[in-house]
Amino acid sequence: MSGKKVCIVGSGNWGSAIAKIIGANVIKLNEFDNEVNMYVYEEIVDGKKLTEIINTTHENVKYLPGHKLPENVVAVPDLVQAACDADFLIFVVPHQFVEGICKSLVGKIKSTSVGLSLIKGFEKKAGGGIELISSVIKRNLNIEVCVLMGANIAAEVAAGKFCETTIGCVDEKNADLLQKLIETDYFRVRVVHDVSTVELCGALKNIVATAAGFIDGLGYGENTKAAIIRIGLMEMINFIDYFYPKSKVTTYFESCGIADLITTCYGGRNRRIAEQFVLTGKSFDELEKELLNGQKLQGPITAEEVNYMLKTKELETKFPLFTAVHRISKKMIKPEELIAYIKSHPAVQ
Repeated sequence: MSGKKVCIVGSGNWGSAIAKIIGANVIKLNEFDNEVNMYVYEEIVDGKKLTEIINTTHENVKYLPGHKLPENVVAVPDLVQAACDADFLIFVVPHQFVEGICKSLVGKIKSTSVGLSLIKGFEKKAGGGIELISSVIKRNLNIEVCVLMGANIAAEVAAGKFCETTIGCVDEKNADLLQKLIETDYFRVRVVHDVSTVELCGALKNIVATAAGFIDGLGYGENTKAAIIRIGLMEMINFIDYFYPKSKVTTYFESCGIADLITTCYGGRNRRIAEQFVLTGKSFDELEKELLNGQKLQGPITAEEVNYMLKTKELETKFPLFTAVHRISKKMIKPEELIAYIKSHPAVQ
């Protein structure tokens, strides 16, 4: 009997880093088929198709240059062709594209497929709510969806530098298979059942990282950034407790929680671009195009999605850091006003 097939839906820097791990792991595991499909949105790079470059040089020269992918990772430009036979679908695309991707896969995949979302963000719901990305995938495709979040900067993972990650999965059998599929001697996986909290931490920390970038751009020191991280964590916990009250406090001490928050506030793209937002006065759209080589920012759009929910529930004053990040991102207030906002936080007074 052939092993379970894996498809990676997405091929940015994080998708390519995960492809490097999965491609190497499946060869050593009897449970999985040796070939891994990776859906690649077709682009032209130096006059050649990106899929052709990946399949001949085994390197994603645009999004993860300098790192070789295993030869059993096959770049496929057709989404349905890549995913139709997969038993495990690894979703790793910018969150604003998930709905469209899922609609393209409706009725085209195995009914028994299991999803694993590495996507950090939310979907707006009509009426003022937000929907978790795992729920968007499940709603469209009617499959079980687990999540993976952690302190995982893609380039460092691809370079084999030790780190940890968290998988949120309720089904024990799928949790075991996913851990085998993802874990290496340098990429340690811990599995928890608190799926929603794992996913929420992964999305909300990008708002805090954006605030940390504002602080760096304003020239404040490490003490101020530490305060931003602490207050941001408080707002993350309070938000999750209010809207998802079944969360477990121990989940915040996994890689998806405090560890990911710290890493993102010092080393992530949201912090870096937020710093440039202050220093240059340019919009996030301009900076994204200029500095991210086709990658997408998550912090400002996640702040907007969260604010949509907070405003509807009249909770903006209860979350002054989240609110300030949204208003600064939209240039409704100046970055310098961030400190005044966080001084009003109950955790500061």
